[in-house]
Amino acid sequence: MVGPIIYTKLSHRHIQSNRKLSGTVGVADTAKFVNLCVSYPLFALYLRQFQNLYLASVKLCVSQTLLCLCCVSRDCCLLMLMKDGMNSRLLLDCAKSCILASSPVFRRQQFLIRCVEGSIDHQPLSRDMQVRRSIEVDPENLIRAITPALDPTRHKGQAGNIAVIGGCREYTGAPYFAAISALKLGADLSHVFCTKDAAPVIKSYSPELIVHPVLEESYNVGEENKRSISNKVLAEVDKWMERFDCLVVGPGLGRDPFLLDCVSELMRHARQSNIPIVIDGDGLFLVTNNLDLVRGYPLAVLTPNVNEYKRLVQKVLNSEVNNVDAPQELISLAKQIGGVTILRKGNSDLISDGNSVQAVSVYGSPRRCGGQGDILSGSVAVFLSWARKHILAADSKSNLSNKNPTVLGCIAGSAILRKAATLAFLKKKRSTVTGDIIECLGQSLEDISPAS
Repeated sequence: MVGPIIYTKLSHRHIQSNRKLSGTVGVADTAKFVNLCVSYPLFALYLRQFQNLYLASVKLCVSQTLLCLCCVSRDCCLLMLMKDGMNSRLLLDCAKSCILASSPVFRRQQFLIRCVEGSIDHQPLSRDMQVRRSIEVDPENLIRAITPALDPTRHKGQAGNIAVIGGCREYTGAPYFAAISALKLGADLSHVFCTKDAAPVIKSYSPELIVHPVLEESYNVGEENKRSISNKVLAEVDKWMERFDCLVVGPGLGRDPFLLDCVSELMRHARQSNIPIVIDGDGLFLVTNNLDLVRGYPLAVLTPNVNEYKRLVQKVLNSEVNNVDAPQELISLAKQIGGVTILRKGNSDLISDGNSVQAVSVYGSPRRCGGQGDILSGSVAVFLSWARKHILAADSKSNLSNKNPTVLGCIAGSAILRKAATLAFLKKKRSTVTGDIIECLGQSLEDISPAS
């Protein structure tokens, strides 16, 4: 035998609500564990998810490094903590001696071992996995540190005033997702600066947003009026600029040339006012073609997906994406653009300001519905503004006093989106859409940093 395994029966209701887990705790030997695991379908999909979400709630005095979840029935789950040093080969041998190695059962055993230990042959981690583990961060403690307490003495706006610049005739959902996500996480005010065609639609989504129909597209502007209208747009947004804690540029922006020119001027003004800028979607298209908009600005955050990152690397580094040495490539890219912070979205989100790389690998969701990047940009904006205020108010002895607020905001935003996506997927499975994830943002933050 390999050693004892501690397991606890948990009600499905507790797992769904992510409340404190409860149940009867007992001890089983390895053989019993294997019998249980091969007798019921294994949900390897939830392996990382339950480790990140629920391990802290299980008050069992046992040294553990691995976690496995198998479904016993609709109303019951088994959470199993295996002691350090468990060898996958020994576990498999034990399984063979305990039950008949019929073909389906044996395959399920192998699947179990692969999920828990990586492979049956217990091969060492790849270099890429070793590197990513070494740069993994603890986002939950960070979120607790920078999330402001709910204080009755505070006034409206002190917990965050976020502005989204985006939204045109074709795209009205993206700016809404970014802006409403900021509110759902705890920002006091959320603005959207969009085109006149998009404004009524975005307003109809929610009365919570302050929508400004000030942007214009080329089809509405004559050549002779472009300068005057551009100045008018700039003046209209400038009236509000000093109130904002962060701008989100790009969700639903579109690629109209006149509109992009106006937004370029807005970004220059925000930079002069030292306002952080989170750039996503079509904002990344704009920046990739005009890097001087963000070059050398440490309060700029770029959040590229796979294709947007590829275009950035080709433009800045004049090469193809190198997934073998992704962290070093990301550092080089951030340095070349002058110390901006880049959040490279992927299976693990990689974040760098040109000095170091952090990774967020909290389990999210296999459902890849459109709009999650917009949630991320709004979330990063909120946490960035909170981190910046926290650092400014902290004394020199604080652990975060010398940290980059843009990096902290990216770590927190990435982790909270992934946690919300997990909760949404538990409820909706394949039917999960962006609105479901947004509705889980508040609970995700509450689980980590309770309002009370």
